[in-house]
Amino acid sequence: MPDKSFQFLHVERQTPRTVPVAIRVLGYGEIAGDFAAPQAAGQAERCIDCGNPYCEHACPVHNYIPNWLKLVQDGRILEAATLMHETNPLPEICGRVCPQDRLCEGSCTLEQTDFGSVTIGSIERWVTDEALRQGWRPDLSRVRETGKRVAIVGAGPAGLACADRLRRAGIAADVYDSQNEIGGLLTFGIPPFKLDKGVVRTRRDVLEGMGVRFLLGREVGRDVEFGQLLDDYDAVFVGTGAYTYVDAELPGRELHGVHDALPFLIANTERLLRDEPAPHAFDFRGKHVVVLGGGDTGMDCNRTAIRLGAASVSCVYRRDEANMPGSAREVKYSREEGVEFLFQRQPLQILGDAEGKVRAVRVIDTTLVKDGHGRARPQNVPGTEAELPADVVIQSFGFLPSPPDWLRSHGVALDRSGRIVTGAGSSLPQQTSHPRIFAGGDNVRGADLVVRAVYDGREAGGSIAQALLA
Repeated sequence: MPDKSFQFLHVERQTPRTVPVAIRVLGYGEIAGDFAAPQAAGQAERCIDCGNPYCEHACPVHNYIPNWLKLVQDGRILEAATLMHETNPLPEICGRVCPQDRLCEGSCTLEQTDFGSVTIGSIERWVTDEALRQGWRPDLSRVRETGKRVAIVGAGPAGLACADRLRRAGIAADVYDSQNEIGGLLTFGIPPFKLDKGVVRTRRDVLEGMGVRFLLGREVGRDVEFGQLLDDYDAVFVGTGAYTYVDAELPGRELHGVHDALPFLIANTERLLRDEPAPHAFDFRGKHVVVLGGGDTGMDCNRTAIRLGAASVSCVYRRDEANMPGSAREVKYSREEGVEFLFQRQPLQILGDAEGKVRAVRVIDTTLVKDGHGRARPQNVPGTEAELPADVVIQSFGFLPSPPDWLRSHGVALDRSGRIVTGAGSSLPQQTSHPRIFAGGDNVRGADLVVRAVYDGREAGGSIAQALLA
């Protein structure tokens, strides 16, 4: 048997091939290809098992990364999938949408050298996809039903992760969501070129096979009273996300041709799911699009605008590239697809023509000032104002929770920004001020990563089991 010690010296870091740019911008299919089994094993063998796995520490769900990389090296794919699920109820999704460059791969020991990190995210995705193709499913043969029942409000990543953990504890899980598909922003907010919706449907099949029941098209507070859930169930988990967009209050935001990022992305995904042509408002052919904001949602808007036929797409961000919150991978993809980045520009006003349509965005240059409080602060540079021609403007400044009234009426404490307060005092992790109500994800954290919502849902499931089965 050949010696595979120090494989990173002999095998270069490789990621799966992506669809060529000229082809991928014509549609919405996932652009990342997949490993073949020998490639996945070869890339996994690059792990040096450093003994102090910084990758595992940097992962928000603390995946056992070196351990399942070793299983992949040995060809034990089903066992690797089982180990992944011990910490992450949605590994095939996190493998696609996590910013690994800022998390596990960014902390890989090899990343600090010229050899480049292990391709952890791509291997995670391949393992889960391949295991599911081979028929892998969670083994619940030793689970004993407890007779306890929990309602989950919201079928996003936090709710799905919570449902997974409850079923593993023998607790019935009913998931309510106002949409007719599961996933929340996984389905409706993240474009298909990053996350094919068939992946989410497969996860639904897995969860239903575990006994999770989805009650879709039912909005709590409209179709179902929240108080009724408290009466009918032993506990409730609330994973309602963060859908209220941050309004920068730019003058001119009411002009025709101005879109807010999340409604724009959701509307485009919904029409793709219905296989409908783009509506007139999304006919970007020949138009110059300016996207305001440098997070991952901004990158999604950039790349969606390209696919809607924009003549040009410019992304305006008030800091420099090093301080950009978006994934470096998504910035790279945006550039490849033709997006121009305009860094250190602060938007001041959206300008319109006599017909009330967008014609330009007025910006000012910024300089970055370090004041010892987190990221460098942008400061406007007087006398540097300019106009960027624009037919369409997409605002992507972040999102806030929208706490429903029924939370307050049942004594659930919120902070000043509307986020649900959990884990205070002697409470269990993810437990709110109401002892039978738990919460997690963006409605607790504010807009954040999918993987952190998964972590919250996982922890909430454990806390609920502890509370109900003590």
